Amino acid sequence: MLRKLSRSIVLGAALVGAVTLGACRDTGNDQLFAISGKLFEFNYRLAIATYVITLKPLRPIADGQVAVVSFQNPAGGEPLVVNQKIWPKLPHITLTSPPLSCVVKDKPYKISIRIEDASGTLLQSIDTTMTSSEDQTMLPDRPLVIGPKYELNPDLAGHPDGKLPDEQKPDCSKAT
Repeated sequence: MLRKLSRSIVLGAALVGAVTLGACRDTGNDQLFAISGKLFEFNYRLAIATYVITLKPLRPIADGQVAVVSFQNPAGGEPLVVNQKIWPKLPHITLTSPPLSCVVKDKPYKISIRIEDASGTLLQSIDTTMTSSEDQTMLPDRPLVIGPKYELNPDLAGHPDGKLPDEQKPDCSKAT
């Protein structure tokens, strides 16, 4: 009987120790999100280019969190800043820039993401770069389609490639 009791005590102590060590274990990973995808989206039909970044939540998301994203402006000048609410129940967060101009192939562009709580306190910072595999010059000068029924753009009549000979191009002289 004494032997069974001491075996139970030793087994119980080992179990409590294992649970305690597991609970106190420092994984070294205090990150809330990880980048799960990033790309330049060239929408040929609408003649726009944008940055698109997808974040994967690594832990439960608290209500009121916001992603503040600073995209390097390929045309030069001030960064393009987007504030986006993070919805707690979504399986991923998609961050999209405003339309871009002057995107150059094989050039790295800087992106900085700040995850903030409802009071503006920084919870996580992510810095990354994105490099396009295409030049923006491959896009048409104007959208190929217009309206809710995606009708052909009459401005491009006679120009099936979407390029207009007299179209004013964006000033990319300050491109970074």
